[in-house]
Amino acid sequence: MKTLGYYNGCIDELDRITVPMLDRACYFGDGVYDVTFARNYKIYMLEEHVRRIFQSAALLRIFPKITETELCGLLSSLIKRLDDGEQWVYFQFTRGTAFRSHAFPEECEANLWIMFKPATIKDTYKTLRCITWEDTRALHCNIKSLNLLPNVLATQATVDEGVDECVMHRNGIVTECAHSNVSILKDGVLITHPADCHILAGTGRAHLIQACSRFGIPVYERLYSLDELKDADEILLTSASALCMRIVELDGKAIGGKAADTVKRLQDALLQDYLEKTAL
Repeated sequence: MKTLGYYNGCIDELDRITVPMLDRACYFGDGVYDVTFARNYKIYMLEEHVRRIFQSAALLRIFPKITETELCGLLSSLIKRLDDGEQWVYFQFTRGTAFRSHAFPEECEANLWIMFKPATIKDTYKTLRCITWEDTRALHCNIKSLNLLPNVLATQATVDEGVDECVMHRNGIVTECAHSNVSILKDGVLITHPADCHILAGTGRAHLIQACSRFGIPVYERLYSLDELKDADEILLTSASALCMRIVELDGKAIGGKAADTVKRLQDALLQDYLEKTAL
């Protein structure tokens, strides 16, 4: 198979999988998701991503019948059906299938969606051009929910501007990007927004913090402003697909570039971890 779609046990190529109109994802976005990548048929940090989707589901009071261990096993078995071992790996739970009503259905089992398509992680050494964008999302950003319309609008703004990403802020306080986390290096210290309801604390962010710890780089999880962002020695973007990428332009102005050696050490370490954990 070139691609794979899974819906509650039904398996086929992605373009042949269908879902019921009454799945609550279709009219409320009532669900949660997670995403990672695979290489050599090995799914990177699988247990970590599965753990996170169950945490997000619990915050929405979605309780799937499948266990974390069973989901890990299912994903690991499904990827072996594919022709290519390098894959984008996406999975989501929705609250279930029921006639449209805002309240939770009384008897409704969670639905499981899984998608695979050939893809590789981004070149971590590629530099990025970004814009800033007012963060207009709701206060549940810590839940990896399907409600991503503000992120869609922000991402389309980057397409319109011909740049790579946008850095979002609330009243001048930097939160994260449209589909990634952003952190700064200043005077040898990594500064990143606290893992509260204003951001999704991504796995890439967590791995960056761990790498900083290994290299003795202090990490401060605190609020920081747009002015601090613009004055940073380096601006780093992290996500499941972008292990650690440098932002070198913000709103059309060159930025950062003052701690290239430190960034390179972090990039090398994070890429090595990915390659080692997905090696044959």
